[in-house]
Amino acid sequence: SPPPPPQKPDVPPAPRDALEALQQRMERYQAAAAQAKSKGDDRKARMHERIVKQYQDAIRAHRAGKTVDFSELPVPPGFQPIQGAETPSGDQSIAGVLEAAMKLASQGVHEEEDSAEEAKRTGARRAPGPRRPPLPPRMLSPPLSRSPIPAAQQQLAFLEGRRKQLMQAALRAKQKNDIEGAKLFLRQAKGLDPMIEASQSGLPVDITKVPEAPVNQEDFVLVQHRGVHISPEASGRYLELMKLIRQQHEMCVGYSKQFTHLGNIAETTKFEKLAEDCKQNMEILKQAHARGFPLPKYHYEQRTFSVVKIFPELNSNDMVLSIVKGINLPVPPGVAPDDLDAFVRFEFPYPNAEEAQKDKTSVVKNTDSPEFKEQFKLHVNRGHRGLRRVLQTKGIKFEVAHKGGLFKTDRVIGTAQLKLEALETTCEVRKIVELLDGRRPTGGKLEVIVRIREPLGSQQLETRTERWLVINPGTVPPVSPAAGAGRCPRLGPACLRAPRPRAVPALPSLSLLAFDQEKLERKMLAYTQARRPVPPELREQHQDLVRRSQCLRSRLQQGGPPFRKEYLAQLERYLHLYTEAARRLGTEGNR
Repeated sequence: SPPPPPQKPDVPPAPRDALEALQQRMERYQAAAAQAKSKGDDRKARMHERIVKQYQDAIRAHRAGKTVDFSELPVPPGFQPIQGAETPSGDQSIAGVLEAAMKLASQGVHEEEDSAEEAKRTGARRAPGPRRPPLPPRMLSPPLSRSPIPAAQQQLAFLEGRRKQLMQAALRAKQKNDIEGAKLFLRQAKGLDPMIEASQSGLPVDITKVPEAPVNQEDFVLVQHRGVHISPEASGRYLELMKLIRQQHEMCVGYSKQFTHLGNIAETTKFEKLAEDCKQNMEILKQAHARGFPLPKYHYEQRTFSVVKIFPELNSNDMVLSIVKGINLPVPPGVAPDDLDAFVRFEFPYPNAEEAQKDKTSVVKNTDSPEFKEQFKLHVNRGHRGLRRVLQTKGIKFEVAHKGGLFKTDRVIGTAQLKLEALETTCEVRKIVELLDGRRPTGGKLEVIVRIREPLGSQQLETRTERWLVINPGTVPPVSPAAGAGRCPRLGPACLRAPRPRAVPALPSLSLLAFDQEKLERKMLAYTQARRPVPPELREQHQDLVRRSQCLRSRLQQGGPPFRKEYLAQLERYLHLYTEAARRLGTEGNR
């Protein structure tokens, strides 16, 4: 819990009910916030104001009859725990949990803004020196004997990031009226709490048990606003870049899954970060496309990845046999090549010859080059002593046969043996084996693939070099006049006032205004799709953003070079401010 307010612990009279207890504690923190403001400690005042907001939400929920988790609320010194403060067990409503998810998803943004503002205000007063990274809220109450090592910090950041992703997926599912999907993601997110608590205590956790990160397909869809026109050539180039970024994102997610299954937290975190970079590049592309801007500037880089080749979709005791196709199969006497009805039988003598695993493909008629494309899942025991002996000496035996008729038996036209000793160092064996008639080659061939999750002996390392698309982050698309915008009133403080406090210069960034406008439009669209009225405050915020954007565009067009130069200088100061804040948080280990 956050540090107690700096007040004397004069305890008020015992409350009559839980509602009065909540109000007493809220008033105490309101007084603490006022006291901090009077002393000029704005950071502590904001902290107490956030606690007051928590109590206001709790009071509102309590009056509405919802379950309130009192243990999550900070307790001032001298106050006794509220009666009935036990944590609700599984009966928490979906709306309450989703409200908590929304707070969690937006918490990081507010903390970064407050940190950046505080750094700007107090940077000249404080002497430079190392600072300890801020601890997560749950770690403030039980003091730790030692600070976590970097690996533990990576582990904790990974777990908290995955929980945030699952919470956001639950919000998206609820906005689509998919209540069951939202509950599933919420259960997965809540299941990470014991892991996070263990990681906060410096204990290792098994990240192979962490649920996979849900992918929002809407992140990779280009949407164009009404009245915006893009030439077919530009639209085609937008689609090409979107396809490349989506492929890069899928590659990063795939590698992240592989290293998660291997328990390698460092490499998992690396590819998670690359996946987030891909999403940021896609967001830049979507904003430019939605407003009809020219294609953002981009470049290609050579990225080299050292990856471990595994098949994470397989279990450790799975072996998948794929029979792909036959090539120029021999035909029995009296049968034309176009009349061959071929199928394949196989036998894998494991765990022993008496209990061999057998199966066969479907019949492919009227061709001597049939395409089977069938998969069979076989069972192996990686720790069994006899497995390696079977793979090295016997492998899998294949028989290709011609299907007989009503009174005719099946006729074998060739056999083949596939040795699997290569599975000791690789997780995939892909071969075209030659069919034999006894010991005589028949000229026919059979393509087969065998896969296991990972090699039986050592890991299979691969070095891959990819041509990586990067959207230039400093790209500011040129602004075109808004069609039919009419004349804009004179630019004043009300026109450029931000909807919520930000540590930004006096002139906002057009890109940030566009980003905020798009977020509001998404919220309004969600209300419309759910057939619910859009709240008036959302409409007012959207209209305010549109008016401010139009005003700023008009000033940039009519203000002349001096105004544009000042605007550029403001953006450079804005960029420098957040770059320094990000660098400082990075050196402190706070992702």
